[in-house]
Amino acid sequence: MPTNVTPEYKKAERAYRQAREPRDRLDCLKELLRTIPKHKGTEHLQADIKTRIKQLTEELAGPKKGGKRSGPSHVVRREGAAQLCLIGAPNAGKSSLHVRLTRSHSDIGPYPYTTHQPVVGMLPYLDIHFQLVDLPPVSGDFMEPWLVNALQPADGILLVIDLADPDCLDHVPIILERLAEKKVFLRASWPGLAAARAQDHADELFHLNLPTVLIANKSDLDPDPGEIETLEELLGLRFPALTVSAKTGDGLDELGSFLFRALEIVRVYTKAPGKPADTDKPFTVRRGGTVFDVARLVHRDIARSLKFARMWGDEVFDGQQVGPDHGVSDGDTVELHF
Repeated sequence: MPTNVTPEYKKAERAYRQAREPRDRLDCLKELLRTIPKHKGTEHLQADIKTRIKQLTEELAGPKKGGKRSGPSHVVRREGAAQLCLIGAPNAGKSSLHVRLTRSHSDIGPYPYTTHQPVVGMLPYLDIHFQLVDLPPVSGDFMEPWLVNALQPADGILLVIDLADPDCLDHVPIILERLAEKKVFLRASWPGLAAARAQDHADELFHLNLPTVLIANKSDLDPDPGEIETLEELLGLRFPALTVSAKTGDGLDELGSFLFRALEIVRVYTKAPGKPADTDKPFTVRRGGTVFDVARLVHRDIARSLKFARMWGDEVFDGQQVGPDHGVSDGDTVELHF
């Protein structure tokens, strides 16, 4: 971070790190450029910000009129409570896991590189869904050039390994190295895991740092019970880990609860004045989210004109009037007035 930055710049930088939607990231970049100190020491960063503004502007504008499309879009619009991308070596079982978890139609085959495009599915948990995106495999020989762009909206990574493959010890470092070449770093740190939070450190602004859980697949082939711990010890990794089987379903029930806890998901229900709450489809924010954050999810115009809300929940009395900056908790109901 440049020295002698203003509070406005620090706020814009925090917002950019948290933004996942392309439009939100573009707005944050423009605010970064507006507030960054203008001196020789920040010239390189100013140039990086301008380059990324240009790239995002072109991405949002789409292909030029009459121009040729370069191919299908590989960036999946984020939906549900969070977006998680499946990354792994060829034949690690990513697609089988994706089908088992989401009932998607990923191509499955006993040969590598059966996945060529992002495949999207939804993992149900409680009354919400997590969006799981199956991406093509990564190896020392090949990584899709568009894969890094596809990771931009992600909230986290499911790093899938094949426990039955003796070469899996070599696959993980290769994946980490290929991604790091593109300034994408898989981290053990998740917001809701205290032990992982202790490992946080400062990162460069335009590095993409994604919390990662190691998914050890094919547990049905009866690997050594301590193999995952031995693997992480040998690799020097400290990712949270789940041992699962795409074939039998063993261990898969733990994924939804892990993501809910690790990402600190907060469900908030809405209601109109004089009517019961809509308890079918909650809006989701993260711990620390506010009434204003919920209003933005309902509609940007509502957020802009929001005056106050009435709330029902464990930490307020029924119908309590609160301001836009009031924090929300899991299970709260809000009635927005604007």
